[in-house]
Amino acid sequence: MRHPSLPEPSAPAHGIRSRPPHRLRALTAAPFTPRALAAVGYALLALPLALTGFLTVLAGLAVGGVLSVTPLGPWLIALTVRGALALGTLQRALAARLPGWTIDPPARRGAPGAFGWRRATLGDRAGWRAVGCALLTPVTAVLPLLAVGVGYVYGALLLAHPVVKRWNHTTVRRPDGSVRRVSLEVADVQLDSWPRWLLPVAVGALLLLAVPWLLRYALTPHRLLLRSLLGPGRADHADQRIRTLEETRAHAVDDAAATLRRIERDLHDGTQARLVGLGMQLTMVRELIVADADRDRLLAVVETAQSNAKQAVADLRHLVKGIHPPVLDQGLDTALATLAADSALPVELTAALDARPSPAIESIAYFCAAELLANAAKHSGAPSVMIDVRTRDGVLLLSVGDAGRGGAAVGAGSGLTGLLARIRTVDGTLTCDSPPGGPTVVTVALPHAPHTPRPLHR
Repeated sequence: MRHPSLPEPSAPAHGIRSRPPHRLRALTAAPFTPRALAAVGYALLALPLALTGFLTVLAGLAVGGVLSVTPLGPWLIALTVRGALALGTLQRALAARLPGWTIDPPARRGAPGAFGWRRATLGDRAGWRAVGCALLTPVTAVLPLLAVGVGYVYGALLLAHPVVKRWNHTTVRRPDGSVRRVSLEVADVQLDSWPRWLLPVAVGALLLLAVPWLLRYALTPHRLLLRSLLGPGRADHADQRIRTLEETRAHAVDDAAATLRRIERDLHDGTQARLVGLGMQLTMVRELIVADADRDRLLAVVETAQSNAKQAVADLRHLVKGIHPPVLDQGLDTALATLAADSALPVELTAALDARPSPAIESIAYFCAAELLANAAKHSGAPSVMIDVRTRDGVLLLSVGDAGRGGAAVGAGSGLTGLLARIRTVDGTLTCDSPPGGPTVVTVALPHAPHTPRPLHR
């Protein structure tokens, strides 16, 4: 089943297509996947946490406001703001652990001394945004809990209506003295007998199947609120961008130096040594011809020279391919199709490029896809991989997904860290959605400017 983060295909697929999973089995299992259950756990925990934070922050602000005429008031308000920041840290951690939302922490202000701490806390925009988040999250946290109640609780009760009606019923006494049991009645129509109970069973099944969809949309306002109030502000984004540009510039310089050292080492230890050996063997051939040596010995030296020449050419091709794959000259979609055909796992490739990207963007996208395919084959345990590449609103989007074991994350020495460093050199972004149990979707967004080949001047 296609992951919801992957766009729907709109262009013919290239490469090798994997056999689609059994759609009926995947549909019925969707409400009970680890990802769906993690969202349910978050929905159950978000409202109690939001109510606790709301009452604590509201009480702190109210008491601090009343005592603001005394020296104790500003200290209590500062402690309330600091508590809202701690609550925001807990909410970010819970959001990252269960639904897998990545919310970067805002920049913090600090000052030496107790009064400096109070002044910095009261003037910290991130702290007051955290206060606003604590006061507003109970509103948005109700929707996911309602979705869980409607989808899972009522869905299960309606689906099991033919069984639970024996216990879940009320006794109604008629005017004539007769007694009847009513379990489910809508508009004076009793739905307890065959075939009427098929209607609640069908409604219950639809509710259960729609739970992932309902929960995803019910969590959207809460997710947007957390990201807007607990994430970096505008000033933080500007500072973060400056720091990112400084880091990516340093990474680009180090990467270029490492690439040059690797090329020099490969040429010196591999190709150069083979070419030196080839020259020595050709000298031996010349000496053998002059000395009129036997034919078998001469042929052996010539065959050795030919083997070294072929190996030197192969080494050079491998070296050039590592710098710029020749297949990229035919376009990114063709290059990815070739990469998919050579993959260890079956690959379903969808390409929808309205214009050809610049060579630098093509190269980065190609090497990112190659690294992600290698990671999926090595670590995911998935039967197949999906690649989707398309251009949208001036951005090249490359998504690589699999239905493996999940648990991938950026950092902690993973290969995604190196990809992120390479992507940042062109101001791109990388997001990894990989809850435990899968599926995993890694999306690379690169700036896309259509490439116009320069005409050749004679």
